[in-house]
Amino acid sequence: MSDESSPAAIDAVPLRHPWRWVAAILILVLIGLFLWGAATNEAYGWETYGKYLFDQRISQAAWNTLQLTIYSMILALVLGVLLAVMRLSPNPVLKAVSWTYLWIFRGTPIYVQLVLWGLVPVIYRNIQIGVPFGPKLFEFTLSDPNVFWLAVLGLGLNEAAYMAEIIRAGINSVPEGQTEASVALGMSWTMTMRRTVLPQAMRVIIPPTGNEFISMLKTTSLVTAIPYSFELYGRSKDIGVDLFQPVPLLLVASTWYLAITSILMVGQYYLERHYARGASRKLTSKQLQALANAQMGEPHP
Repeated sequence: MSDESSPAAIDAVPLRHPWRWVAAILILVLIGLFLWGAATNEAYGWETYGKYLFDQRISQAAWNTLQLTIYSMILALVLGVLLAVMRLSPNPVLKAVSWTYLWIFRGTPIYVQLVLWGLVPVIYRNIQIGVPFGPKLFEFTLSDPNVFWLAVLGLGLNEAAYMAEIIRAGINSVPEGQTEASVALGMSWTMTMRRTVLPQAMRVIIPPTGNEFISMLKTTSLVTAIPYSFELYGRSKDIGVDLFQPVPLLLVASTWYLAITSILMVGQYYLERHYARGASRKLTSKQLQALANAQMGEPHP
């Protein structure tokens, strides 16, 4: 291509946006005023905040909150996979049972469900298992249940309804041709799921699952409805009531929540990047050079 046919270079002048700078300065001023007001407002109780930020009772409550989150998500994942498979099953009974479960647990508030779980010892004081109108095989009393595990059940069973839909959507996102090609190559159903379907489905499943895990961490603050008050919010609230200073203790709880969720968000980012390998649409430097050579009519190196 000759230089005579090349178009003249364009002297582009970037468009100026002065109002963007005005808006940015105004926002910074407002943020500065808010921070100054919060720092000088005695109602925030910054001295109490610093005193109880690393208090042993608060750190233990944060650990209890993390345990609640992990156990509840494990239960939700296991039950979510089962419900997703039931939804995809050709068996109408299994499909109906799964749909009914999702309808109930997604259609009622989580707080109401937790309150009902807290009332389980009242509703079912004595549980008997046996033959109808016959002998009893097993019997136990729920007079003093472990409220921690009631909280895990309440959170996990509710979250399972959402995880089932996430997992079902991830499996459905894999084209049927992938499964058919794997079967044609002689792979078993287990090998097809492990090597073909699930690795591709994880790209769809992981991002919302990470979001649900982070959301579950914050949802644990509702287990006071059971009541279980040894998690982060409940313990902070109790200490704040005893001190007649609820605001600094709420700030302490918020700081711990923010710290834990920040760590989880970093882990989610690297997990998403791991499962997104091979799915990036960005061209490498070698591919970009080959594309440029092709446009210029030069042979590929």
